[in-house]
Amino acid sequence: MKNVCVIGCGMTKFGELWAKSLRDIYVEAALKSIDDAGVDHIDSMYVGTMTSGLFVGQEHVGALMADYLGVAPIPAVRIESACCSGGMAIRLGFFDIASGNSDIVLAGGIEKMTDGADVTYALATAADQEYEVYHGVTFPGLYAMIARAHMHRYGTTRTQLARVAVKNHHNGTLNPNAQFQNEVTIEQVINATMVADPITVLDSSPVSDGAACVILASEDMAKKLKKPIIKIIGSGAATDALALHCREDITTLNAVKVSAERAYKMANVSPKDINLAEVHDCFTIAEICITEELGFVEKGKGGPFIEKGNTALDSKIPVNTSGGLKSKGHPVGATGVAQAVEIVEQLRGNAGKRQVQNARIGLAQNMGGSGASSVVHIFTKA
Repeated sequence: MKNVCVIGCGMTKFGELWAKSLRDIYVEAALKSIDDAGVDHIDSMYVGTMTSGLFVGQEHVGALMADYLGVAPIPAVRIESACCSGGMAIRLGFFDIASGNSDIVLAGGIEKMTDGADVTYALATAADQEYEVYHGVTFPGLYAMIARAHMHRYGTTRTQLARVAVKNHHNGTLNPNAQFQNEVTIEQVINATMVADPITVLDSSPVSDGAACVILASEDMAKKLKKPIIKIIGSGAATDALALHCREDITTLNAVKVSAERAYKMANVSPKDINLAEVHDCFTIAEICITEELGFVEKGKGGPFIEKGNTALDSKIPVNTSGGLKSKGHPVGATGVAQAVEIVEQLRGNAGKRQVQNARIGLAQNMGGSGASSVVHIFTKA
């Protein structure tokens, strides 16, 4: 396989972008990535979006975005894998380059969630319709079940859940693209409006608009363009049972574990080699479970690990330096690409006040549904 590099990044601010349409938001991020890469063409394009048909009534998104970006006719495909649509778009772009089929690929993600659609209904399409949604279970309810099981089995505390939100909101104050740039306290998180016990609104990622894009290229092309060499050295993906009741243990996110193992194997690294990570903290319990599945801490000890500050900005393994989904925002199709943008900016040394010192290897983990799909990418600077 050819070596694959990220040579350009671009994203919009995340939030309630009322004045911009789906295509406006995507083209803004795409043009920023193209400008950053300094390329005069792209060979193919992958667009991650979860459910634009329900949110804004628009399907056939690949063709739409290639048209309005002014790059048609090229292969342009919409990728859907629930909330890890963006990460999967990067994965397909990675293999397009690695196979030698293309030299320059635009991998992006987009979602416009605030234009009046029934967001709860649209997001619930990523759960099991017959066995979960029909009976009234929403994603906060599913993650509340995971949280309660984790608390019962491992002694994880309500305060430990809240600390995830406190940390990520702090990081978000340092990210100009974050939807929420305010600190929160443990008391505020615990006493916020209850959504699904024990999860409050401040344990939950918000409804967001936004887009993020990366330009991928072969290493030869990156050197030709004299771009900083940020390589993707590992890519792993896996799926699990869609419904929680079909899993052997709902506190174990097996798709995350397996996708990470596959990425580590391809990259020839282990969890101890990772300098920072962006993970899918759609709810605070998700970050705790994911740190365990990625091998950063022993199973069941994610709560104390976070409580002791091991994932803070200046810690052993900084997690969600961008503010994560919790503070940066979660336009579902864009999230996985925005994670990659954060890792690349960190490895370039361009992350400003949230810069992790001496960062050399970074990991991005993007997840769909209640953990039914997961994709992990590992990046390094040459």
